[in-house]
This record gives sequence, C-alpha cells and structure tokens, in this order.
Amino acid sequence: MSHTVEWKVRLYLFEEGGTTKARAVIDTGTTVLTGHGTAHRNPADTEVPEIGDELAAGRAMQDLGRQLVEIAERDVEGAGATGPDPRPAAGWSM
Repeated sequence: MSHTVEWKVRLYLFEEGGTTKARAVIDTGTTVLTGHGTAHRNPADTEVPEIGDELAAGRAMQDLGRQLVEIAERDVEGAGATGPDPRPAAGWSM
C-alpha cells in the first residue's frame, strides 16, 4: 500500500528577559497539535539568542513528538492490536 501525505509544521519563537519560548504547531490535515518549549539563560552567561532558540525549539518539537506517539499508541489500542507480552517478573518462579 502506497501512502504519501504532507504535514505542515510552524515554529514560533519569542524571547524576553533571558527566556526563550517556542510554540510548534503541526497540521496533519485532520489534526492540529501544539507543542511548547522554553529555554532560560543564566544571567551570568553570554547572550547568544541562537542557543535559546535551538533549545526552546527542540523542546517544543520533543513535546509534539510525545503527543504524536501517545496518539498513535491509543490508535493502535483502538484498532485492537496487542502489545508485546509483559516482562516476566524477576525472581524465583513459584
């Protein structure tokens, strides 16, 4: 089965007073999810905006990824698929 889709991701960055905030929005065509991330600069550190942007954006994308995995796991359960067998208990068998 061939399947091709395009998902659009927008990333918004805001910096104020040593804190960078990121908002990542993904639009799958059927679902819109928003991820958030922040980065805080130590006042003693040199001001390098790109570092705050990278950290905040990366954290927002990680948040989006977590949400997508959670949705996929619920969809798998809803489709009646079974997961792997649970790990056996450690210790001696009874």
